[in-house]
Amino acid sequence: MDCIVVNRGMSVTKNNRATGSIYEEKIAAFLKQNGFMILERNYRCKQGEIDIIAKDGKYFVFIEVKFRASGSAGFSLEAIDHRKAMRIRNAAMYYLFSHQLPEETPCRFDAAGIDGEEITYIRNAF
Repeated sequence: MDCIVVNRGMSVTKNNRATGSIYEEKIAAFLKQNGFMILERNYRCKQGEIDIIAKDGKYFVFIEVKFRASGSAGFSLEAIDHRKAMRIRNAAMYYLFSHQLPEETPCRFDAAGIDGEEITYIRNAF
């Protein structure tokens, strides 16, 4: 598991959905700067939701993004529990199936956490 921590100045808004979109956009920009190709954002199916689907070389990467303005509710990445990871895996399987990709398609599950102004990106998070 690789972990990257990046400090960036960011402002916080009050609307959770709007806030989520702002930070997902920041993570998407971070990914593009690091050579990822963004395929989809906010992919939804009955199995679950995936914040960002990207390609990193030969890998399809399914990325969960979490944000916390402060540590009072815990750290952002702590919000990704076993059940959340399983829903993301199931949604990823459906994505691969619905796009007629072979079972051998190389995949990875990454996580991006934003705590205040700090970004933590974990490759192979779950």
